[in-house]
Amino acid sequence: MSFTNLDIKREYRSLSDNIIRDFYLPLLSNAIYYKRAVGFFSSSALIEISKGITGLVRNGGSIQLIASPRLHDEDIKAIYKGYEEREKVIERAILREFDEPKNYFDKERLNLLATLIASGTLELKIAFTLNKNNLGIFHEKMGLIFDSEGNKVVFSGSMNESLTAFSDNYESIDVFCSWKTEFEKNKVSDKISAFEKLWNDIEPNVKVIEFPKVAYEKLQTYKQDTINLFIDEEEAAQSLVRETNIKYEAKKNTPTIPSNFSFYDYQLEAINEWARNGYRGIFDMATGTGKTYTGLGAIVNLYNKCNGNLAVIIVCPYQHLVEQWVEDIVKFNIDPIVGYSNSSQKNYRKNLRNAVFDFNINAKKFFCFICTNATFKLDYIQNEVTQLKGNVLLLVDEAHNFGAMGISQTLKENYKYRLALSATLERHNDDEGTEMLKSYFGKKCIEYPLERAIREGKLAPYYYYPKVVTLSPPELEQYNYLTNEIGKCLQKDKFGKTKLSEKGKKLALKRARLVAGAIGKVDLLLEIMESYKNESHILVYCGATKLLDQNYDDDIEDIRQIDLITKKLWETFRMKVSQFTSKENNQERAILKKAFEDGDSLQALIAIKCLDEGVNIPKIKTAFILASTTNPKEYIQRRGRVLRLAEGKEEAVIYDFITLPRPLDEVKNLTLEQIQKDKSLIKNELNRIIEFKDLSKNPIDGDRLISEIYEAYELDKDNFFDNLHTDSNDKR
Repeated sequence: MSFTNLDIKREYRSLSDNIIRDFYLPLLSNAIYYKRAVGFFSSSALIEISKGITGLVRNGGSIQLIASPRLHDEDIKAIYKGYEEREKVIERAILREFDEPKNYFDKERLNLLATLIASGTLELKIAFTLNKNNLGIFHEKMGLIFDSEGNKVVFSGSMNESLTAFSDNYESIDVFCSWKTEFEKNKVSDKISAFEKLWNDIEPNVKVIEFPKVAYEKLQTYKQDTINLFIDEEEAAQSLVRETNIKYEAKKNTPTIPSNFSFYDYQLEAINEWARNGYRGIFDMATGTGKTYTGLGAIVNLYNKCNGNLAVIIVCPYQHLVEQWVEDIVKFNIDPIVGYSNSSQKNYRKNLRNAVFDFNINAKKFFCFICTNATFKLDYIQNEVTQLKGNVLLLVDEAHNFGAMGISQTLKENYKYRLALSATLERHNDDEGTEMLKSYFGKKCIEYPLERAIREGKLAPYYYYPKVVTLSPPELEQYNYLTNEIGKCLQKDKFGKTKLSEKGKKLALKRARLVAGAIGKVDLLLEIMESYKNESHILVYCGATKLLDQNYDDDIEDIRQIDLITKKLWETFRMKVSQFTSKENNQERAILKKAFEDGDSLQALIAIKCLDEGVNIPKIKTAFILASTTNPKEYIQRRGRVLRLAEGKEEAVIYDFITLPRPLDEVKNLTLEQIQKDKSLIKNELNRIIEFKDLSKNPIDGDRLISEIYEAYELDKDNFFDNLHTDSNDKR
């Protein structure tokens, strides 16, 4: 965009204008050159200078920066009296101004600057006044910004590049544009001339030298392997979240339905049925249909039934789910005790102990404790919550996780009231665990499946496009080897059922990761993405796997699928993408989610498994599923997250990468033994195609592929699934 299309004021004042957001970001994101003369050099000044430059860097631009060393009296005296050489004193003064980064953003910005200096994109020089061999302070403060059309903006004034200048001090800058009045055009010309004289060290009485080598080496210690070119957008998004975050401050810790909230009929039916069942039961509701709000409505209902005398324990599988619950809990006038390893409530153990004690002696009528599964299992927590007496509710989110042997031991009888929430309570290949959950929590109070949710407009309709990828020759060879080895690991359990040994499960997982990382998926994704390169609200699901085919790129060795796809989407289309994995903490995820929802600064999220864990990003419109799973619970939940409703989202699109052992036209040449080896993979893919295509707006696309697979392998549609053994740990 040309500078002439921007709304640029003649003056900005720090306490009335957001200078970073309103001036630096829009100008630098459309710039190709940035020349800056500032006051004193410091690492904090560098951090502030970096705000806004990522847009310029993405444009292929360059930066020139002139700063002055902060010289103390003893420094000047040392030079004046000849105690030390001038260059040594300046080096010491600059090194003195380095402070360690205080947070994630500081680290990323220093990394960015160090990388730009190393690549030559950013040049930095040091200036000081020199009059009769006496050193003084260079204090010129001006900036010059150029766009690709030759338009120029210069600014000058009292503002230093420091955090206090941007926020606390009352400072101002004057702005002049080359395309406006003759006066401004002359001002621009004068400032450009002044800067060039400084940069080339021809300004009288001012000495400009190269950035000291030792300071350069110090700055390079902050350099990392990769840079984040979207740090400006992320920090701006965090600032916006912080500024606009609504605080719900309850006068009393009393569960109440928010005045601006109303339940759907099916949610009220679920709550009423739960009450009729003695306040025990299961809410089996599709992802995105409001399980959390229905659960909170159930708490309010029970609270009123118990005349305000109630203890509530809520358990979620992950920390970010706890925080999502807390955002909704406070809206219902509840002030929870929040417990997990990184909880901001550092005294949650003490607070829980006091709450349990006070509740048991009737000194406290109500409290709510929410924690992760891992925290709930701790002996300390179990010792406290099992002491609770009277009206106690245990509410478990994603309750299918509680069917596992380790955590199922925490389902104690002292919980008079019980509620399980899950989109898919049935545990994959674990009938015993599923039945245990049903026995403990009670019967289903509602079954609200995906089909009904779409039909009733609670989830978005979707188009489903299965896209075939075949294994490369090396991948197929490895697949067949692993299939042979897995076949040797079948054994009978005590009930006479055929299952895999532990070795077999590991081999099956290895085979699944091989399928998930099929190299052909990368090329196919790039082919399809050509039509979406300018779109936003895109999600790419990858596998937690590395690529087998090392010949894909000569400079890549043992690369993860997610890293290669991230790299290729940027290199091929210059798409604004970011990974969304378990490495990002809650704060970083919030920033990414905000940037993704806005759409301008982040087009696509590249994820592995973390979005299966309950992260709510309703703006997802187009999903590319490169790696799926044989567990219906997981891929059904995955689809539900893509179908969440959002403003401006009328429908969703799902591209499902179907992995087949070989092209279908080669199947006719296979032996019966080879066909049998293919069938396990084919069966898993057919299961998912059938599940996804049936509810889509275009089932004919899925039907066509299913028919082609059945015809190629001459399969009996009625008996194929019944006669085929399923590997119990085959996930991808």
